Amino acid sequence: MHVSTGRWQLGLFLSLVTAVLWGILPIKLKEVLKVMDPVTVTWFRLVVSGGMLLVWLAARRQLPAFRPLGKRGIGLVLAAVLGLVGNYVFYLIGLKMLTPGTTQLVIQIAPILLLLGSLFFFKESFSIGQGLGLLVLISGFGLFFNQRIEELFGSLGVYTQGILIVVLAAFVWTSYGLAQKQLLTQWTSIQVMMVIYLGCALLLTPWAHPLEALNLSALQAWLLFACCLNTLVAYGAFAEALAHWEASRVSATLAITPLVTFVSVALAASLWPDYVHPESLNGLAYLGAFLVVTGSALTALAPSLLRSYRARRALSS
Repeated sequence: MHVSTGRWQLGLFLSLVTAVLWGILPIKLKEVLKVMDPVTVTWFRLVVSGGMLLVWLAARRQLPAFRPLGKRGIGLVLAAVLGLVGNYVFYLIGLKMLTPGTTQLVIQIAPILLLLGSLFFFKESFSIGQGLGLLVLISGFGLFFNQRIEELFGSLGVYTQGILIVVLAAFVWTSYGLAQKQLLTQWTSIQVMMVIYLGCALLLTPWAHPLEALNLSALQAWLLFACCLNTLVAYGAFAEALAHWEASRVSATLAITPLVTFVSVALAASLWPDYVHPESLNGLAYLGAFLVVTGSALTALAPSLLRSYRARRALSS
């Protein structure tokens, strides 16, 4: 079983780096999607990230071996590839229909679905605290959509389609997360990421149109390159954070990602109003976003908090 180094300050810093990078990512992607289609943007991100990891592992002579995986391991690789490529593409399709803040908030259900999937596949426990966190999260979503409840459930318009597609992105990400969790018993996180990234890129190649990059403005080209680096650095910081800090606390820190997006959108809209438009939300919607973040963090932290409480009671008795 993996044991963290205990360097919680470094773990916290790396978790915050990941949250910020993931928080600003949809803003950059939104601008690139004005010119390029979602499949091609995803293909570029995967090729650049996977290629860099390939060079790194080859230089260190640490390329993964496939033979020890067996048929079951190869099946997990395929499940992870299909899950991640579906997540990336569906997320971008949804992002084209929604605002960055809404997209980032809805995708917050992905780690909750991963938790529920772990209950079924890995027989992990589910505490009362986690159930409370889940109720807070669901209540938060209800408040967040208060302005568009009728549109959301009354018709299948662009807004509703966008929400459903992002929810689908969260579901397929869950299959990727569950498969990756099993692959980590055979490979390191970097090896898993390289194989999955390049496998996803190979799968998307027939539908990608790389020449669309020639239509990008200088700003959009830099934003596309920044999105590629974001994929590599954010996941690298996330993996390293897990080495130094408990997974529950890393997950709780990452729950602030939607708030980072909302703040970043507001700041970018004030600085570059021609490119970024502010979120059109009322006070209840912002309260709902806060509750979603709180519920997600509580769900992640509940097991650790329960263990700490029991330990304190045992010492005092």
